[in-house]
Amino acid sequence: MARSFTCVVAEDETLLREALLTLLSEVWPELRVVAACDDGGAALEAIATFQPDVALLDIRMPGLNGLEVAAGAFEASPATQVVFITAYDQYAIAAFDKGAVDYLLKPVARPRLQACRERIEARAAKGTMSGTAPDAALAALLQQLTGALPSVAKAPPLVWLTASSGKDTKLIMVDDIAYFQSDTKYTAVMTADGESLLRKPIRELLDSLDPAVFKQIHRSTIVNMKAVASVSRDEMGRGLLRLKTRPETLTVSQPFMALFRNM
Repeated sequence: MARSFTCVVAEDETLLREALLTLLSEVWPELRVVAACDDGGAALEAIATFQPDVALLDIRMPGLNGLEVAAGAFEASPATQVVFITAYDQYAIAAFDKGAVDYLLKPVARPRLQACRERIEARAAKGTMSGTAPDAALAALLQQLTGALPSVAKAPPLVWLTASSGKDTKLIMVDDIAYFQSDTKYTAVMTADGESLLRKPIRELLDSLDPAVFKQIHRSTIVNMKAVASVSRDEMGRGLLRLKTRPETLTVSQPFMALFRNM
């Protein structure tokens, strides 16, 4: 009887994600997809939560890209085998040549997915998926490749936005925002003056904010690093951010702490 594998899939384009899930069900019916994510933050938390055997990661995603998710996954779930889904084959091939990942080019072809499955199953049969820490050279390469991804033309970062505060609509300068926190229907915009509500999901905000200033610290939280007074860790390894203009402390979920290792 074939061994059952678990998998996290991360692809931000809905049609491509659904097509990949369909193809996976045909090529690898024993595979159990425990999470199908549309952004990097959700993918990293799913990997930390489910500790899957395999993670299929689109390199281009809102917020954390696939390379950043892979770097975080090395600490959150070191036995997870990472497969990149990409149109930028030179970057995935470079990582693949280090021996710890595979890659699939878009659009994903059935024979290539079948070959990927066989490679992963062969590694499992040799015991290379059990508790194997990532190669330090690969981790360094992923960090290097993250900065080398080809740029994609996009609008300049947001400078201001409008949000609701009671019956009023407020114009808020982005520099004045301490953090964003998503709710079921709204995103809370937190400033020194209080809370306002924005009808825009965190996922869309990530593409509109300056990534050098605004960092995702939880699936539902983005913080303005200029508003952070200090960073510490609790006994569970989670980060604690104290803010300059707000009294509350923000928690960095453990998977995201890998992205703050230099702080």
